[in-house]
Amino acid sequence: MAELSGRTFFVTGANTGIGKETARGLAARGARVVIAGRSEEKTRAAMKEIADDTGNTDLDFVPLDLGDLGSVRRAAETFLATGEPLHVLINNAGLAGSRGMTASGFELAFGTNHVGPFLLTELLRDRIVESGPGRIVSVSSDGHYRAKGIDWEAVRRTSVTRTAFDEYCVSKLANVLHSQELARRLAGTGVTTYSLHPGAVASDVWREVPFGVRHVMKLFMRSVTDGARASLHCATAPELADRTGRYYDNEREKEPSPVATPELAAELWKRSEEWVAPAP
Repeated sequence: MAELSGRTFFVTGANTGIGKETARGLAARGARVVIAGRSEEKTRAAMKEIADDTGNTDLDFVPLDLGDLGSVRRAAETFLATGEPLHVLINNAGLAGSRGMTASGFELAFGTNHVGPFLLTELLRDRIVESGPGRIVSVSSDGHYRAKGIDWEAVRRTSVTRTAFDEYCVSKLANVLHSQELARRLAGTGVTTYSLHPGAVASDVWREVPFGVRHVMKLFMRSVTDGARASLHCATAPELADRTGRYYDNEREKEPSPVATPELAAELWKRSEEWVAPAP
């Protein structure tokens, strides 16, 4: 129970699915877990379930809507104002199968799955470095192999494909690139980064897919408990402490897409910094 005692984990989207099972696994090992999400009601219900299940009540809630950069800033400010350390950030929250734009003007999947997490990570990274050794974990997908690159104009327009799956794959490529570039920028700080594919999991990431299609999809998917293993592995496994910027499929290191080059990662970083910069 005390294995992770004294260590604080910040997990986004942990009121359901993989995120909730990740938070449950951390709490069961004695961690303090801060859960960030849009619904306070759902998150507090999840926290009670986790506390009842694990006996660990060291859980907290921070409001966060990753599609709204103002909300991201407020969430980071709320946590930083506590003055407490942060050892591991798990960028778990995401969506798929829904078309549209975020409140901050990005294609829905790209804005929610990359731009929001990028800003959150930037706002919290100094605290993670100060608290180190630390880790930053990004839940990506093997869908990133389908992306041929990033169309810088398309990510500022509404989704165009019928299922928005192509856009989702681009956002997951961005997760891998972000993790790789972050590893280069954090070299020597004691903070390591990881991106991962949790497997095809029957989680709420597919909540916007039409019900009939979603039901059939989930028949062939892993459970959320199985899906959380990759996140827990990257967030806590001692043997990964000297590795950074790597991509994991389930719990095994794997080469990411050849499209995930240092050059593209640097370009994405530059543009992401410009996108999230406060208005003058």
